[in-house]
Formats: sequence, C-alpha cells, structure tokens
Amino acid sequence: MSTVVEIMIVLAVLSLCWIIWQLKKAKQFNQFKQLLAKDIKKQVINHIYANLESTRNNIYPNNEIHQTATIEFWTSYKVRVLQAALIHEIIDEQWLKSTGNWRNSQHLFHIEHAHMAQTIERIDYKQKKNEIT
Repeated sequence: MSTVVEIMIVLAVLSLCWIIWQLKKAKQFNQFKQLLAKDIKKQVINHIYANLESTRNNIYPNNEIHQTATIEFWTSYKVRVLQAALIHEIIDEQWLKSTGNWRNSQHLFHIEHAHMAQTIERIDYKQKKNEIT
C-alpha cells in the first residue's frame, strides 16, 4: 500500500513540476508578445513612415491615407509586426536567439499563421507561371 502512495506522490510532484514549467514558458511567451506590442511595433511604424516618405513619387503618392492603411495592415496582428520587423531588418534571427525568443517567435508564427502577410518571399513564381500557361 505504501508503494502505491509513494508512486502517486511522485507522479503528483512531477505533474506539479510540469505545470510550473508550462506556466514559466507561457509567461515568457506573453512577455515576448508584450515586447512586440510595445517596443518593436513602434520601430516598425517609424520604419514604415520613413520608407513611404522616401519612396513618394507621382506613381506612388504614399500620402497620409496610404501610411495609415499600411500601418494598420502591418500592426493589426503581432505576427505581422514580427514579420515586418524581420523583413525590414529591425530585428534578425541572431537577436531572436540571443534574447531567448527564437522559440517564442516560432510559436507565434505557428499560432497566428492565418494572419501572416503574404509577402513576395512566400509566393512561388514558378507555380504561378505554370498556372497561367
């Protein structure tokens, strides 16, 4: 009887340790999302403004409406903020790894994949060419 109780105690302790570990990981993930929402988002917005201002011409007027729409698009989901930061090299893979956010970024890409922006890098032009012909 005491062996069964000891096994149950060990299982309970292991379960508790696993739950604490999951809580710690969830807390780190939430801190990463807060970092994206506060700091990285500001940098992305500043970069978008600067980029649209520098590429303004007759074909692409990039007026206030364009700026507002572009910022709304890229900042509406945290995964898009992360995408924009990576595309515009505000952050890079090395930064994600050195800050311990590599796994958090991968998790964010996984859970918000439906909201990711379709960028040129993701379009398979060979497939598109075959569809046209």
